[in-house]
Amino acid sequence: MAVDSEYLMQFVDETSFYNRIVLSHLLPSNLLDLLPHFLQTWLRNYLAGTLLYFISGFLWCFYIYYLKLNVYIPRDAIPTRKAMLLQIYVAMKAMPCYTLLPTVSEYMIESGWTKCYSRIGEVSWFLYFVSIAVYLILVEFGIYWMHRELHDIKPLYKYLHATHHIYNKQNTLSPFAGLAFHPLDGILQAVPHVIALFIVPIHFTTHIGLLFMEAIWTANIHDCIHGNIWPVMGAGYHTIHHTTYKHNYGHYTIWMDWMFGSLRDPLLQEDDNKAE
Repeated sequence: MAVDSEYLMQFVDETSFYNRIVLSHLLPSNLLDLLPHFLQTWLRNYLAGTLLYFISGFLWCFYIYYLKLNVYIPRDAIPTRKAMLLQIYVAMKAMPCYTLLPTVSEYMIESGWTKCYSRIGEVSWFLYFVSIAVYLILVEFGIYWMHRELHDIKPLYKYLHATHHIYNKQNTLSPFAGLAFHPLDGILQAVPHVIALFIVPIHFTTHIGLLFMEAIWTANIHDCIHGNIWPVMGAGYHTIHHTTYKHNYGHYTIWMDWMFGSLRDPLLQEDDNKAE
């Protein structure tokens, strides 16, 4: 069903507003207006993604490695500066490609190809939260299987996912490892966010916010601290994934691993290690 062009302009106006917020401080308005809208959006996403990566990474590292030294992680388990700088280097090489995905998704939304809606007031609050829940379930399902296939299909692992799995011990994992992927690997694992747009109605700004929350979440699950909050797929579970390579493929929760038989609990792992 065709979407009214006047309605679609609401999406364009909103993305243009975000573009001006980020880019007006860097470029004079006459130069900014010369850039195509798609390029403006990509530049905004690139700058916002880079800032989010560094701010979340540095703040989290400062908290767990300095303010809470020996509380969460012993000194000898802290990653070296060399390891963290390598993770930053890999992430920053991939960042231009990572941020192309939300730019393309915004283009598809502006073109009326998705089920996104512009204002929360268009639906009830009940439907708003139900749509978020369904969206997240679809994303969780998609990321689980995308991640699992990146391990099970050997060429995908060798040429893409192995870049991330060089960080396979506690003293090499850090919040900065969260986005240290081969560019195509990072895009593939975020694609379920875009696919879900064609299946479930979702509020536009909420979709963008959830996509960028990935940067904060991936920093969290690479800090090696087991939060033990059921059913959250915390860092304790994900650290096991980095050491065994065949467990805990999930993203936000443990449900997919539980349903498909790949779950391994960090507390049971500790018990097994003590028994040995």
